[in-house]
Amino acid sequence: QVQLVESGGGLVQPGGSLRLSCAASGSIFSLAAMGWFRQAPGKQRELVASITTSSTTSYADAVKARFTISRDNAKNAVYLQMNSLKPEDTAVYFCAARSRWSIVYDYWGQGTQVTVSS
Repeated sequence: QVQLVESGGGLVQPGGSLRLSCAASGSIFSLAAMGWFRQAPGKQRELVASITTSSTTSYADAVKARFTISRDNAKNAVYLQMNSLKPEDTAVYFCAARSRWSIVYDYWGQGTQVTVSS
């Protein structure tokens, strides 16, 4: 089992920045990748960014060049640096992890609210 706890959400003005953190505990050795998803009201949950154990990253087109995902293996943590935030980035952001034997993300955090508004 893996436990994920997010932090760092909040209210920010358009053009501002936020950094989300995700602390992982438990069977970390079993993980193949970690990612950040988001879900806005009335919309489906979408993958924003992901990072593998070898630090290969990928991003949704909507956040490329604005968001950066990174990891600190010593702290079992994953981060999402969000710059140039837009109102359409408003959503609940979830940290997720995928096991080595899974093709889907099978561990989820509780989510943290990000609101971009003036």
